[in-house]
Amino acid sequence: MSFTLPPGAHGILPDRTIAAMADSGLILPAYPFVESQIQPASLDLRLGDIAYRVRASFLPGPGATVAERIDELKLHEISLADGAVLETNCVYIVPLLESLALPGEIVAAANPKSSTGRLDVFTRVIADGTRRFDMIGAGYHGPLYAEISPKTFPVLLREGSRLSQVRFRVGDAILSADELNALHTLERLVDVNDADLANGVALSVDLSGENSKGFVGYRAKRHTGVVDVDRRGGYTVDEFWEPIAARSDGSLILDPGEFYILASKEAVQVPPDYAAEMVPFDPLVGEFRVHYAGFFDPGFGYAGAGGKGSRAVLEVRSREVPFILEHGQIVGRLVYEKMQSRPNAMYGQRIGSNYQAQGLKLSKHFRV
Repeated sequence: MSFTLPPGAHGILPDRTIAAMADSGLILPAYPFVESQIQPASLDLRLGDIAYRVRASFLPGPGATVAERIDELKLHEISLADGAVLETNCVYIVPLLESLALPGEIVAAANPKSSTGRLDVFTRVIADGTRRFDMIGAGYHGPLYAEISPKTFPVLLREGSRLSQVRFRVGDAILSADELNALHTLERLVDVNDADLANGVALSVDLSGENSKGFVGYRAKRHTGVVDVDRRGGYTVDEFWEPIAARSDGSLILDPGEFYILASKEAVQVPPDYAAEMVPFDPLVGEFRVHYAGFFDPGFGYAGAGGKGSRAVLEVRSREVPFILEHGQIVGRLVYEKMQSRPNAMYGQRIGSNYQAQGLKLSKHFRV
């Protein structure tokens, strides 16, 4: 089956086009796709049956393959066929069940799934010959690998577990400043009257406690049990998380090395013909990292898909020094991109969307 895009096509490729790419041999799964693997604007990537414990993270660089670097750096192999526990602060490389044979006009970008980021599992996708994580260039033919490093909880993984997702783009997809302003005027992308739209929709942190019964977030506990990444609602919150009460001054001190789940002050929405990605605000405003998992599908928080605006969950980790966050402090920006065409199913419609109309919310593994 041949694959063609309409003349002049540009934007993020939707679900039906991803399916057509697989039918045409541009995406090569080792096994047929499973239910809900194709999302409105992305494809979930599945782990293969072997994890390689390696000495350090790496990029292969031009002319080198990931397999060659694994042979140089591996300490031992772990079978994932029946499930295995990956320990915290170790680095593992896992071949993925999906490989690519991209045409010259399509590029791909990967990101951790929301549930992966909320478990503080640091995950990046690597391709042969690349100089950057999570970026796959136009015309790439070859395998894909996941670098996995659990930072807080040991995790149980198995062949077929899905930690990452990939998007496919053709042409220029990011909205210009004028296009973003026009879309906000039409759709009200964020529920504030003085929205900051410079270089994307600015998101700030909610430390008031007004939207979550006096609590502003959760801090992960240390030395917990194992989290099975495929087990939904299997764990009680208090075994793994400490709730953080709001302070009267609206501040929160981030301790170095600790992991926090917070929420944005603003409720946002992504209209059906667009997708969005969370990007760091500015590394010069503070030594902290926000939001491992950055993809927002068409329909996220959108009223037509059953949403009323959704708050972005912020996965926050301070780096080297304690850092004070203040209520309303800008911590990230939501960059909007055009879809090449509207997906068949939006986020929140028939695809088991876990975080539609969310507020402050932990990953799907915990029951509240």
